[in-house]
Amino acid sequence: MFAPIALISFDLDDTLWPFGPAVARAERVLFDWLHAHVPGCRSFLHTPAVLREFRARVLESQPELAHDMSGLRCASIAAILQAAGASPALVDVVYPIFLAERQRVDLYPDVLPALGWLAERYPLIAITNGNACVHAAGLGHVFQHVFQAQTTGYAKPDPRIFHTAAAQAGIAPAQVLHVGDDLHLDVHGALGADMQAAWLRRPDLAHLPPATPSPAPCFSDLHALCRALGQHHA
Repeated sequence: MFAPIALISFDLDDTLWPFGPAVARAERVLFDWLHAHVPGCRSFLHTPAVLREFRARVLESQPELAHDMSGLRCASIAAILQAAGASPALVDVVYPIFLAERQRVDLYPDVLPALGWLAERYPLIAITNGNACVHAAGLGHVFQHVFQAQTTGYAKPDPRIFHTAAAQAGIAPAQVLHVGDDLHLDVHGALGADMQAAWLRRPDLAHLPPATPSPAPCFSDLHALCRALGQHHA
């Protein structure tokens, strides 16, 4: 199933925790704060969905922010503040409130035991297009490094973010196994960077495409991946 593995990398959002609930909570906190402290926004900021509309407009006008989730969110908050007649400088107050809630994630139940088992056998890193913090998630002790699109300058599926991670670890790409939920970003991205890939298709994610034909082994949870790796290296 797998060639020799010297390093395992993980996607974060929707791989180790559900992303949707975390960002929904963060947007609700942001929405409530803006309504309470920026009266000018009440005439147009009717629901949290409007936050996403502003984010989409900013991304359309500043596509260079596509790989920088923090920069994109800050720019969209600044646009809302400006539309409300408030100082865009308030973003320095507002964004940390949003980010603190966005970092409050609920791990899938298999994550801690599986990563503990894997960390005893392989070095682990994370490769993410998002801005989640593994330390805030309680996983800082298992990951040796986190490679983010906003700091590397490349976003999955660009092979350069995968190659940056492998090069820093001193591991040939062919000996790296990347695990993630997104068929395009994670699976095809890793394979396109000459890495191995495992597709984590968690049953609660409705956006997943059909499993067949799959370019990489599929697993419904990390326990199944651990079993496969245990058999592979037995």
